[in-house]
This record gives sequence, structure tokens and C-alpha cells, in this order.
Amino acid sequence: MGIVELTLFGIPLILISAIFLGFFSAYGVGANDVANAMGTSVGSKVLTVKQAILIAAVFEFLGAFLAGGGVTQTIRKGVIDPELFAGNLDIFIYGMISALFASGVWLLIASLRGWPVSTTHTIVGAIVGFGIYTLGMDKINWSVVGNIGLSWITSPLSSALVAGVFYYICKEFIIKKQTRYEPLIVNFYIFLAGFAIALITVTKGLKNIFKQQDFAPTFSDSVLISVVAALVFTFIFYIFFRYKFKNTTRNIESQFAYLMVFTSCAVAFAHGSNDVANAIGPLAAVNQATSQLLDQPYSLDTPLWILFLGAAGIVVGLATLGYRVMKTIGEKIVTLSPSKGFSAQLAAALTVVIASQLNMPVSTTHTLVGAVIGIGLVEGVGSINIKSVQTIVMSWIITLPAGALLAVIFLEIFMNLFTY
Repeated sequence: MGIVELTLFGIPLILISAIFLGFFSAYGVGANDVANAMGTSVGSKVLTVKQAILIAAVFEFLGAFLAGGGVTQTIRKGVIDPELFAGNLDIFIYGMISALFASGVWLLIASLRGWPVSTTHTIVGAIVGFGIYTLGMDKINWSVVGNIGLSWITSPLSSALVAGVFYYICKEFIIKKQTRYEPLIVNFYIFLAGFAIALITVTKGLKNIFKQQDFAPTFSDSVLISVVAALVFTFIFYIFFRYKFKNTTRNIESQFAYLMVFTSCAVAFAHGSNDVANAIGPLAAVNQATSQLLDQPYSLDTPLWILFLGAAGIVVGLATLGYRVMKTIGEKIVTLSPSKGFSAQLAAALTVVIASQLNMPVSTTHTLVGAVIGIGLVEGVGSINIKSVQTIVMSWIITLPAGALLAVIFLEIFMNLFTY
């Protein structure tokens, strides 16, 4: 089938299919990855499932819609160069919608089974699968894939280390002894949480607004703004805790319970900004390719309507099916308390924020699971549900090849379906 045939007969149907499958893929992201933001809050009994879903819906949407464009570029054109399909854009389009379908199907299967798999693994595996099938091994940008793969290893290890250190300090200097360092440590943790959410808001969430105002803050400017915002957050919580515990004995777990709500918002925002790319990156590529075929003007920036579609799909997915994976993260790895959950969330938020600054689509699933395991290691290996961890790791291992295989199967289906 040639490009002319696709232009005359197939483009509207293909674009509609890509939009539907983009929403379906985003639905899978929401259904599976909501646990990254709220699983620890629910597991530590800080929030009910309904409360967690409501809070996550707001901040996942804001993160995806406002801050999701940067990482989308990596997913859209980083793994495979679209220019390689310059003479066969129809094949490229088929491949990208196949990747969307493969991602959505696998995430739905994993979510129904309660497996917290990596949505990044899924979509990258799908793109690599169709790329190898249509172009061959040598046309894949293995350096990009390698960097992404390296982050899949470093992100859980980094977050495990950071979470372990955070919780160890909390356990030894606050929970066990309640030393005079307690206010200093708590306020420092509040500062870090405030800094994390402020930095990603300034550098990602406000990027489009800054562009419209012809203002481009440097990274050092962004850090300075984030430090000021974090100091304000710290002061607000300091006043709140003084008022809240004015006439009662201060309970450290109660303080961390309030902080967990705040960090849940931070993690949800960071997750939305990072993982929306997994759902809409291929859709953005299809939209650009079809515009080229029709000789229509197009922008390299991800259109707002695509970001909105991805954000909406994530919210619907987490509201209808997210509770299954949420239970796995919050209850089936380690028994969590507010202090443990907060340490895990804070470590995950900082890891994801740093990755987002590098435009690296890390797995927030791996990041938070690593953080929770890090908490368990501080408590002792016996506190970790090894069987549950083994199941999770096995689901991680099969995710990438599953995405690749499904993409190849769907590629054949779509090519036959649209060829006439």
C-alpha cells in the first residue's frame, strides 16, 4: 500500500484510531501507576481509597497537562528516528498505533492482576519491537534505549538508598528516642518535599507560560525559586503543627500522616509529568506524520489537545481500576506506617524530579517499589514479603518483551486492516 492510498482513504480512520488508542494507553497508565502516587498513603491508612483517587486525579491531571511535554519528545522520536520512514510514513504510523495498542493491552492485563509494571518498559518495548520488525536491529537508537534501561536499574537502587537513609534517620532520632533534633529533621523533610514539587512546577509545569511571556529562567534561577517556595512550605507546616498540637502531645506519626498527603500530591504531579509520555508519545508522532502526509503545518511541540487527552485517560484509568495495584504497593511488600510511607514517597519524588530534569523517562513504578523495599531493609529482611517482591520482579522482566511481541502482532493486523 502506498502513501497516496493512505492519504486519500486511510488517514482520517488512522488518526481516529490513534486518538482512541492513545486514550486507551493513558487509561492503562492511570490504572497501573496511580499506586506510585497513592499506594503508600492508602497502605499506611492515611487516606482511604476514594480520598487517594480524588487527590491523585487532580495532581496527575495537572502534572500530565502542564508538565508532560518534555519527556514526550524522548518517547516520540528518541528510540526510533522518524526520518528513517521518510519514504514509508504509513509504516511508521502503523507502528506507532500498534505500540499504543500493545501498551494499553498489556497495562490492562497487568492492572487486572495487580502487577505494578513499568509503563515506560511497556511503551519502549513496543516501539523497539515494531522498529526491529520493520527496520532491523541496526536502525534502533540503542544508546537511547541503553540510557533508559540504565535508569531502570539506577532509579530503584537510588530511591531505595535515599528512602532507607530518610527512614533510618527518622527511626533512630525521632521515633525511638524523640531527641531534640526532631523538629529540625521534620522541617528538613518538609523542605525537601516542597523543593521537589516546586522545582518540577517551575521547570516543567510553567514552561509554556514562561514561553508565552518570552521568559526563560535558567536552571539556577529555577533552583532559587524552588528554595524560596520550599521555605514557605516549611513555614506553613511549622505553623500548622504548632497550632494542631498546641494542647496535645505531639505524635510523630500524626505529623508524617499530614506530610504524606502533601508528598502524595508531589509524587502524583511528578508522575503525571513523566508518565503521560508513555501514553501520548506515539500519538504525537502519528499526529505529526499525518500532518506531513497532508502537507499541513505542524509543530515539534506536543499539542495541548494531546496532553489533555493523555491526562484525561490517566484520570479515568486510576479512578476505575487503580485500586488493584494500589493495594499491591501499599500492603503487599512491607507493612507501612506514615513515617515509612512518607520516607518512601519523598525518596521517589526526588528521584523522579531529577530524572524529569534530564528528560529521562524513568519508571516511577521501579522508583517507588525500590523506595518501599529500602524501608523494609532498614526494618530487616524479614519485614519484606519476598514472594510478593518476586512476583513484581517477574512482571517487570516479562513486560518489555510482552510489549514488543504485542506491537508486532498488532502491526500485522493494522497493516492488513488498512490495506485495500
